[in-house]
Amino acid sequence: MTHILRLNSTEPGFWDKLAARLDWDEGMDDAISASVREIVHAVRARGDAALLDYTRSFDRVTVSSVAALEIPGARLARALNTLPAPQREALETAAARIRDYHARQKIESWSYQDSGGTLLGQQVTAIQRAGLYVPGGKAAYPSSVLMNAIPAKVAGVSELIMTVPAPDGVLNELVLAAAMLAGVDRVFTLGGAQAIAALAYGTETIPRVDKIVGPGNIYVATAKRMVFGAVGIDMVAGPSEILVLSDGSADPDWCAMDLFSQAEHDEDARALLVSPDAAFLDRVEASIARLLPEMERAATIRASLAARAAFIQVRDLEQAIAVANFIAPEHLELALDHPGTLAPRIRNAGAIFLGHYTPEAIGDYCAGPNHVLPTSRTARYSSPLGVYDFQKRTSLIQCSAGSAAELGKTASVLARGEGLTAHARSAEYRIKQ
Repeated sequence: MTHILRLNSTEPGFWDKLAARLDWDEGMDDAISASVREIVHAVRARGDAALLDYTRSFDRVTVSSVAALEIPGARLARALNTLPAPQREALETAAARIRDYHARQKIESWSYQDSGGTLLGQQVTAIQRAGLYVPGGKAAYPSSVLMNAIPAKVAGVSELIMTVPAPDGVLNELVLAAAMLAGVDRVFTLGGAQAIAALAYGTETIPRVDKIVGPGNIYVATAKRMVFGAVGIDMVAGPSEILVLSDGSADPDWCAMDLFSQAEHDEDARALLVSPDAAFLDRVEASIARLLPEMERAATIRASLAARAAFIQVRDLEQAIAVANFIAPEHLELALDHPGTLAPRIRNAGAIFLGHYTPEAIGDYCAGPNHVLPTSRTARYSSPLGVYDFQKRTSLIQCSAGSAAELGKTASVLARGEGLTAHARSAEYRIKQ
């Protein structure tokens, strides 16, 4: 029997206990940091030679040049064309829905002229070159390729470089097919911190990019954090998490399986259930006990539930909303008959899944919205990955002679108030003409 922590919002110390359960130590110890720093420095200093050494050491692949690690476009096309029909149809359906959703996010340039004749505006341009890291080996996620690459191409990114490790030279056909469908421009079989360093600083063969996106292990996440500033990054994500909020009207088996859908990721994944109905929490726990033995990843799910899960009994739905906003979950399922009444009051969540027929799993693959979401309570201040992450905004200002003379007076007063005389005189020159 798997023990799941129970919390009750009416008991003393509830919020402290909840915060303790939510606390996440990413385990980035000094040894990992030192190892990643050494790899990053080696790639910066030795370029392709370092990549060849690390590929031989970590992936057990020996080639004479980094160019040999690039997968030709024809190989990507072959992967797509030889997929079993159901897999290809599923990929194409998901890609079409993701592209349609993200096309609506694209922002355009705009400008206007104020009453004094000054043109003001915003020029929107796409990032020129982006890098996409995709896990390989045991973890192969074609859905991540679609979710990261399609928004980049919708935004207008000129060149998208993908890296994916291929331990022992083994390639995942679904990942290659997804890259072809999503419009990835170049693919290299590189992995780990060395791939992140290569994308961030460039080598003789790997082009330097402007932003790196995509998931990875602790070494990849640490490398992304280290190179941030030299390049942009999407986020440093923590373990996957789900919060199911129900008034007791949901099917307990459905709720149990929805919790499993996150817990099966890894032992650090977090599955939470919030309800004012204590009997419903009991029914879900009974469903978990009955369904867990038949799960392929039962050991991982059991470890996750024991270490990270919580069943939270609240006073009422009003308090359930407060708890959800405090947790700021990556995935929030409103397992209610009328979820639309609560959704507008949710301030902090990566994605909200409304009603009994909207499991988080559909959002992971094919609903359309992005599955790259803020984790570890960062939904309090951040958003899902989207087209806007690949677009830059540049301010536009154009003064006429008359508006420069008028605005220059204001600028002069403020600049002199700050003691910046050159600023003031620069504005004043335009007043005198």
